[in-house]
Amino acid sequence: MKILSKFLLQAVVIIVMVAGIGSHAFALDLDAARASGMAGEVDNGLLATPPGASAGAKELINSTNNARRAEYARIAAQNNLSLEAVGTLAAQKIFAKIPAGTWIQVQGSWKKKAE
Repeated sequence: MKILSKFLLQAVVIIVMVAGIGSHAFALDLDAARASGMAGEVDNGLLATPPGASAGAKELINSTNNARRAEYARIAAQNNLSLEAVGTLAAQKIFAKIPAGTWIQVQGSWKKKAE
């Protein structure tokens, strides 16, 4: 169990570092898409189009998700974790950072972040 905990801690640290680096590339556009309700965060670490939103952010969502998937796969392979586990850990970090009012999807249900 200690080995698993150590790997999970390493994965969380790496994800935090990646989130800080990766978010700069899309920061303005992604923040604007979130703020306008055109993109929302999902509990698997990816983006999606929230209910009632236009498809105007589709390209941004796809390119961001492709970059995230690649990074999650790299982290998963390095730490002997499943891709799903890394995505879930990343989603927790992303959810903690995004502002209140941002669309989030948790267990298939969309809602606006309350904090």
